[in-house]
Amino acid sequence: MFNLTKKIGIDLGTVNILVYEKGKSIILEEPSVVAQNKKTKDILAVGKEAQKMLGKTPGNITATRPLKGGVIANFEMAELMLKHLLKKVIKNRHFFKPVVMICVPIGITGVEKRAVIEVAKEIGARKSYLIEEPLAAAIGSGIPVAEANGSMIVDIGGGTTEIAIISLGGIVLSDSLRMGGDGFDEALIRYIRDEYNIIIGERTAENIKKNVGAAFIEENQESEFRGRDVTSGLPKKLTISSKETVEAFRENVYNIIEGVKNVLEQTPPELSSDIMDKGIILTGGGSLLKGFDKLLSRETQIPVFLADRPLSCVAQGTGQALEQIDKIDDMLYTGDDISY
Repeated sequence: MFNLTKKIGIDLGTVNILVYEKGKSIILEEPSVVAQNKKTKDILAVGKEAQKMLGKTPGNITATRPLKGGVIANFEMAELMLKHLLKKVIKNRHFFKPVVMICVPIGITGVEKRAVIEVAKEIGARKSYLIEEPLAAAIGSGIPVAEANGSMIVDIGGGTTEIAIISLGGIVLSDSLRMGGDGFDEALIRYIRDEYNIIIGERTAENIKKNVGAAFIEENQESEFRGRDVTSGLPKKLTISSKETVEAFRENVYNIIEGVKNVLEQTPPELSSDIMDKGIILTGGGSLLKGFDKLLSRETQIPVFLADRPLSCVAQGTGQALEQIDKIDDMLYTGDDISY
């Protein structure tokens, strides 16, 4: 008899949502953005189409991100967003209810976990599990998490940075910092406003970060951008260099490095030895910041490696975790496990 139950993993990120389906790998990747008419409450766009509206909407339309700091800030919007996006990948979802695995940051509250479980229920999940982000990232990056060896994973997402030591299928030590790629964008917006008296939007900041942003200078590059002059109120064009972005990102970068050091300082000696041998694995979009891997290696004196698929590691691991639930069952959450 054929098993028609779909098994899907969801990386419910602050910036992007990725969906993994068993046997098909990543089947959906969309920005976590919803555009809504404020008067009628109608949803006008979700994902890529809604992202185009960020910072450009008239007064009667809002384009917002339902997730902040890696957790659901607006339950209704998150539910509508997921329902809309999953319609694209789950046909006949009322008949073939999927088993769903959703990743969450370390240390979120019972209320926040319950909100994610409720969203899974509302989108039609037959059974839902929650997995902590660094464990999903480790599985997705190919780390043999079930073995008696210590591995260190640093997952820099849009809203959070998850730092964890993993061994024997579980998280031994961890820390979750409420900062990530969005924090880099915000730091760049502040820097340009303070240094040049020019205001730029989130999308411009993100484009600058991707083009010339750096944590450590290897090659000084320049990027031209446009913003609004604070004094005159008129559009203005300027150029920014990689060297300036290093200065803009310095506080955020070193906060993450200090978080990594704090976890390393608490790590048992035997696991520390394993990490010295195997190095630190970086995942998440924030790990792509130029020079961050080299700077982290210099500051910790430990080899640092970028995962093969840093942007999709969490989604891949979330889906793959469904195939090895028996090995990591103690590290997962269901609705029955969560208390307020």
